[in-house]
Amino acid sequence: MSGEQRKREPKGFTDRELDIMSVLWRDGSGTVAEVREVLGEEVGYTTVLKMLQILEEKGAVGHEQEGRAYRYFPLVESERAGGRALSRIVNKIFHGSAEMLLATLVEGREFTEEELRRMRAVLDRVEGRGEE
Repeated sequence: MSGEQRKREPKGFTDRELDIMSVLWRDGSGTVAEVREVLGEEVGYTTVLKMLQILEEKGAVGHEQEGRAYRYFPLVESERAGGRALSRIVNKIFHGSAEMLLATLVEGREFTEEELRRMRAVLDRVEGRGEE
C-alpha cells in the first residue's frame, strides 16, 4: 500500500461502516465472507460487499486479490479515526468539555487498581505537558 493511500482521511463513518472497520482493525484484514461472519447473519453478503466498496472509495480500506476473493485491510488507524469521532462527541454533546466526558465515562463504573493507575498516569502526563 502506498503512502498516498495512508494519507487520505475519510470524513467519518456511519454506524455500519464503523462495525466493518472494527472487524478489520481487530483482525487486520478480512474477505467479505469473513467480515459478514463476524457481523452476524442479519447482515447480507451484498450489504457487506457494498459497504466495503464505499469504505474503499472513502480511502478507509484497500484490497488485494486472494484467489477468487478480495481481502480488505484498513488504511486508517483505529486510534486516529477514534480520536476524530471522540472530538466530534466532545464538541457536540459535551460542549467542548473533556472534563464532562471523563466524568460520564468513569462515574458509576468500577475499575481495577491497575486501570486506575494507568488512568492517573495519563492525567499526570497531560498535567506535565502544561509545565513545559
